[in-house]
Amino acid sequence: MNLENNNKENLKDVVNQALEDQTIKHVKLNKIGPDKANVDKLTKPSKETRQEYWGKGLTAAAILLIIILVVSIIGFIAIHGLATFTQNHVNPWKFLTSSDWDPGAGKNFVGAAPMIVTSFAVTLFSAIVATPFAIAIALFMTEYASKRGSKYLQFVVELLVGIPSVVYGFLGLTIVVPFIRNIFGGTGFGILAATLVLFVMVLPTITSLTVDALKAVPDHYRKASLALGATHWQTIYRVVLRVATPRILTAVIFGMARAFGEALAVQMVIGNAVLMPSNLISPSATLTSQLTSQMGNTVMGTLPNNALWSLALLLLIMALFFNFLVRLIGRKGEK
Repeated sequence: MNLENNNKENLKDVVNQALEDQTIKHVKLNKIGPDKANVDKLTKPSKETRQEYWGKGLTAAAILLIIILVVSIIGFIAIHGLATFTQNHVNPWKFLTSSDWDPGAGKNFVGAAPMIVTSFAVTLFSAIVATPFAIAIALFMTEYASKRGSKYLQFVVELLVGIPSVVYGFLGLTIVVPFIRNIFGGTGFGILAATLVLFVMVLPTITSLTVDALKAVPDHYRKASLALGATHWQTIYRVVLRVATPRILTAVIFGMARAFGEALAVQMVIGNAVLMPSNLISPSATLTSQLTSQMGNTVMGTLPNNALWSLALLLLIMALFFNFLVRLIGRKGEK
């Protein structure tokens, strides 16, 4: 106690000496003279300090909540997804390679290969079709269009992003599917219809990110290329696109992740037949379409339900894989 009093007295002496030594009186300290300093108030945390503590505490709590939420989601899906192999004793290799899908008939009929193949096919084809259009639109917006024209195009792109997926699915069901049926025959449902629908859905995503990638290219690169005698197109092709390539690849991967996880629109045009696709116009099913159409028809804890959770686990693994690719390409781009 005596030590604390001595410390306060010493602090008071220091404060008083500082007040006496002021050559220019501070506005707030002008009326404070020696022996009037409140040492107890100076040694207690201020209002701003308490606000700082509260801010740090709330931020840490929010981060902790997000971490718990993510871990809980991953753990929940992993526990139920692995139950197919741990409780129902389904062979993992057969699950990934077999084309027989009828979980209600037993563990020998839990083959997800048709859905895996169709999911990758739809994702890949939609990205292949959308990427050239996205790059062309982004180049026009950043290199050729006026500021006013670029704003109008940006508005159109953002409008496409805001359209609900069920609207895209309905348009595909009423326009794309009949068109394919009239041109190529068959039912019209299949990978081709899903690819065309997803092409429109992922186009604004890839376009927006590609625009950001092109705008991130330093302007002095363009000026240096033009100063060396290169044409505008040569500058775009040999300088701008090459510098922006890592970011453009990131945009494409984000678009593929969007396509791989799309459920409702694909379900409306894919045909929902769990068959190994023989061509682009035969009905088939993706992981997401099977999940959305069958999850409500199974009982929790049964083999059919666990098999669907295994499909969800595959989707989660693919989402993590896409995120890993984005980070990997981003690191290479920084180098």
